[in-house]
Amino acid sequence: MISACQYLTRAEGPADFHPIHGDEPQTVLIRGGSCIVDPLGNVLVEPDFSGEAIKLAEIDLRVVARGKYDLDVTGHYGRPDVFKLSVDTRSKPVVEFASDPTMPNAHAG
Repeated sequence: MISACQYLTRAEGPADFHPIHGDEPQTVLIRGGSCIVDPLGNVLVEPDFSGEAIKLAEIDLRVVARGKYDLDVTGHYGRPDVFKLSVDTRSKPVVEFASDPTMPNAHAG
């Protein structure tokens, strides 16, 4: 698993943005923390919150096969008699509003 997180300081943001964290250029708005974890849960690269960084790890691909024994959702743990994957390709609105009919003054969305 690769977790790629952003690191952002106030200096890198737009001039008209005034975050609640503060307006000093060195103020950290997004603290990063990218990490790499192998399929068995071993942390290969610890999260780093000290600033911008590029993280690398050498991954043993044999561990991927061993990791499937822990959670093999498409193999011997798969239950086609109980579960199925269904993909609805029809167009849908990006945002949909629903109101609670038990609330006063609820309006249909």
